[in-house]
Amino acid sequence: MSAIEFNQVVINNAEYLKPFAITLTRDNETAKDLLQETMFRALANREKYNAGTNIKAWLYTIMRNIFINDYRRKAKQNTVLDNSINDFLLNSNQLSVVNAAESNLKMKEIQQAVYELPEIFKNPFMLYFDGYKYNEIAELLKEPLGTIKSRIHFARKLLKEQLTRF
Repeated sequence: MSAIEFNQVVINNAEYLKPFAITLTRDNETAKDLLQETMFRALANREKYNAGTNIKAWLYTIMRNIFINDYRRKAKQNTVLDNSINDFLLNSNQLSVVNAAESNLKMKEIQQAVYELPEIFKNPFMLYFDGYKYNEIAELLKEPLGTIKSRIHFARKLLKEQLTRF
């Protein structure tokens, strides 16, 4: 199947994905984002599609996997690690008092430190911080996996040196 034919088949089946996206997300805007990401991944991974198989099922699987990965990424970001002896996982929504002024100052300093990182370290670090896995970052940046892990490690090390009082 040629690239043009594949693109046409994917686009023709996009309408079938909209109700499924809304069912998963229960929000129109988020559903549109999910649909767009699904279409992007499908077109980017054309070589993984086996011609003659059910394209709708393939697209549904891509959409479902994206939704599950995003859900897990968001759930992971809402978990805070307590640095006590027992290393308990705490839910960040539980009883906590926020000092917005102090938090804002700390965040500005942290953001400044991240902004000052060399581009070669900043890009992989920010993708990792946003919840992407090492192999996803390697694919996005078209770099070897070991290189990505190394750059994220060095970015953390540089940030740790700059932000010693946190």
